[in-house]
Amino acid sequence: MSQTKRAWKLQEFVAHGNNVNCVALSKKSGRVIVTGGEDRKVNLWIVGKPNCLMSLCGHTTPVESVRFGHEEEMVVAGSMSGALKVWDLEQAKIMRTLTGHTSSIKSLDFHPYGDYCTSGSLDCNVKLWDIRKKGCIYTYRGHKNGVNCVRFSPDGKWIASAGEDGIVKIWDITAGKILTDLTYHTGPVNIVEFHPNELLLASGSSDRTVKFWDLENFNMVSTTDGDSTPVRNILFHPEGTCLFSGTKDLLKVYSWEPSKCYDSIPVNWGEVADIAIGHNQLIGTSFSQTNVSTFVVDLKRVQPFGGIPHQEGGSNLSSSRNKFITERPPTQSSRQASVPKEDVEEPTQDKEDQDNDSFEIANPEDYREIFRPKSRLSHSPTRPVEPFQPPPDDGMFPAKQVSSPRSFNRQISSERKGSTERKSTTPLRKGHISKSVSDDGDMEPVRQPAPTRSNRTTKSSNKPPAKPVAKPSPRAPEEDKSGISPEDFLPKGGGNEGYTGVGKMPSEAEAFTTLSSGHEAMAKVLAHRSKNLQIVRAMWTSGNTKTAVDSAISMKDPSVIVDLLNVLNLKSGLWSLDLCSCLLPQVQDLMDSKYDSYVTAACEALKIILRNFGPVIKSNLTAPPSQGVDISREERYRKCRQCYENLSIIRSKVAQRGGAPGKVGQLLREIQILMASMD
Repeated sequence: MSQTKRAWKLQEFVAHGNNVNCVALSKKSGRVIVTGGEDRKVNLWIVGKPNCLMSLCGHTTPVESVRFGHEEEMVVAGSMSGALKVWDLEQAKIMRTLTGHTSSIKSLDFHPYGDYCTSGSLDCNVKLWDIRKKGCIYTYRGHKNGVNCVRFSPDGKWIASAGEDGIVKIWDITAGKILTDLTYHTGPVNIVEFHPNELLLASGSSDRTVKFWDLENFNMVSTTDGDSTPVRNILFHPEGTCLFSGTKDLLKVYSWEPSKCYDSIPVNWGEVADIAIGHNQLIGTSFSQTNVSTFVVDLKRVQPFGGIPHQEGGSNLSSSRNKFITERPPTQSSRQASVPKEDVEEPTQDKEDQDNDSFEIANPEDYREIFRPKSRLSHSPTRPVEPFQPPPDDGMFPAKQVSSPRSFNRQISSERKGSTERKSTTPLRKGHISKSVSDDGDMEPVRQPAPTRSNRTTKSSNKPPAKPVAKPSPRAPEEDKSGISPEDFLPKGGGNEGYTGVGKMPSEAEAFTTLSSGHEAMAKVLAHRSKNLQIVRAMWTSGNTKTAVDSAISMKDPSVIVDLLNVLNLKSGLWSLDLCSCLLPQVQDLMDSKYDSYVTAACEALKIILRNFGPVIKSNLTAPPSQGVDISREERYRKCRQCYENLSIIRSKVAQRGGAPGKVGQLLREIQILMASMD
């Protein structure tokens, strides 16, 4: 029954003319979505409605990150070139264009007071921006790899940044320096969130755990058991009672003192991009290519708010931890004093042409309702906001549904009229014109066919005339909505050739033989791959990484190289100049692969090599020759020269494929930017 559904898919719609790169939900209401895409546009949508609310244009490179203001009055978007644009949604105009980052922006957040925002970028820097003065106030440097997420604390005094290097850093805004490093994660940290009240921080990582940190002593409070997939998104309940964790196709609810899993809800959202809470429902959103999907979880049927307790469920103990002071400072001067003044940067010149900025409102009525509520008269009726309802179960309604209430009413009235006419109808004569109800509720003339010889014979008998055939009931057996026929999987050869579902059915042995064809070949390939990986693993665990890499290369199996690169990409500290010179030729070959997963692994490895060893390679090649014999320097020069030659070849391949769509195209464009530093 639909009354027992805990999670369901609400909608899926085409959000951009090209691939979608980022999606964010409004945290205040959870009813507005902002999306950014390869088409360089920022589009706004109402959850549950398929039409675009408004479109914001102006970026000259793909949009990589978006974020709503706390009151949904502003939206900020960061692009691949490192530029930010801030739009005022109430005034329907662009406020600022901010530049300063040298690479793609991965995360954004607004200050609780709304006058500042922060950004984290692939250039390893975190920046604090003054929206009013149109400039960068401070740049926080310290991450060794890209910054995946940035968040302001509820009191606006700290910034937490999550890095690809597996470190969470806490920055003191007033002092302009780092407070601490939180280093217990063993993989890239994807997301961080502050508790809404307590001095507590949560972080989710690709090591598949969520860790909780006490911000009074900066110690780890607890950690969750490892999930099966990386943690992509986390969110504290607005009342601070629990934490929601989003992984691939799964939502989990945790407490932290003690660390317990209240509930686990399967949600078919893939890699969830963002989650928000409103009206006792959790709204989740994800994207794939040009489409964006939204999902709903009914919190009244989820522990600890209701429903059946999870097997690990436990009671959350009350905490005596201190709380954030979230009251806004009373004066402008006190608010201004909370940011560092010793490192104020001059406003930068806009690299992006502001003449391209535009603000297209596609639905004025909804726009005024959401972003201009203050312009409404006090006695004007407001549109009630109701929770989203779960979809009906299969078979509850016919396959064809009426598209609008108006056409539904027309159809109902037409059916009632047709029912009344059928009660008083008489047998139809040859050529008689009758009317039937079409799918959209309109009456269509239908000419009855002339009677055949068999019909005339039947009519000449003394039997009473047959009653008109009634319209099929909506509960009649439905066709398979999936479009998949069981016959597609049945054998077409042997005694069942041309089988159409009538007659001799294939035997179980024949069906199994057909389904298992090709399985043995694939099993042999996977067994051979597993054997090779076991050999590499044995050498790896002995402590000699270079020998393990050489062994993998000698196997001449691209899949083994890809598996090895995926491990090294998660452990960027294992890379050395020696490994770069060995693996760059393999990376060069993988760039020509037809498999996106191979190209993605190669691109991730290239990003690490260019960031960590690009300056080393360049400085060794441009340094003047040393006097005398220096064997170690000559060996280092030889490796750098070999790396540079391989990178030059890869650069030409990246330039040829730079226009590729999707994640691969995004990675290739990032590599192009990083390779510019090698000139």
